[in-house]
Amino acid sequence: MMFKAILFDLDDTLLGNEMDHFLPGYFELLGQFAERYLPRDQFLQELMICTEAMIRNVDPALSNREVFWQRFEQRTGLDSAKMEPFFEQFYRHQFHQLQGRTEKRPFAPQLVQFCLDHNLDVVVATNPLFPRIAIEARLDWAGLPVDAYNFALVTAYENMHAAKPQPAYYAEILDKIGCQPAQALMVGNDWENDILPARSLGIHTYWLSLDGTPPPDEVQVAYGRTLQDVYTFLAAQLAFE
Repeated sequence: MMFKAILFDLDDTLLGNEMDHFLPGYFELLGQFAERYLPRDQFLQELMICTEAMIRNVDPALSNREVFWQRFEQRTGLDSAKMEPFFEQFYRHQFHQLQGRTEKRPFAPQLVQFCLDHNLDVVVATNPLFPRIAIEARLDWAGLPVDAYNFALVTAYENMHAAKPQPAYYAEILDKIGCQPAQALMVGNDWENDILPARSLGIHTYWLSLDGTPPPDEVQVAYGRTLQDVYTFLAAQLAFE
């Protein structure tokens, strides 16, 4: 395999972040913050509906950000030009209270630096349902601040026009970095979001199976439990190039 690019999922891959633990705290904080404009339960319902619209979107003319705010404004009657800066303040300040719900994976910076040292394009291929500021915060929590690592791309709702598990999301990444599917490796912990859609395009995949569960018998895919396992795999591949 001649890899040109490595795509890393973020949550529960580069950063320990179990969504069943993280999201309740996130919804609680964000719901409280939004109560100035909408009752908490109503806001959270609208948030989920508009997020689902982003997940379904594959229109290359509309960024995920545009899909979210168009739908949010249509459904609530609130002016997106006013609301978007309001919520940016949430991500700039309150969002950091959630860091304690995540866990740094100490080997993540070493693994990313190893890839960069081998002149590989490194993409933070996190589901682009959050604004860039929220993704940069989680990268900081992972010990991977964007000003210290030369990422080829960090996917966010501002710069992407599809989301996981749409294969169009992965196709857009490859187009942005000028990489053929056979030259890319996607590393992630989520079988449905990370592995299957990437494989459908011919991208090589590495499944971070955190509990050690092997892939289905009919699927041949590299897998391991830790980022050190990913490093071992990559080092072996690069030794033959």
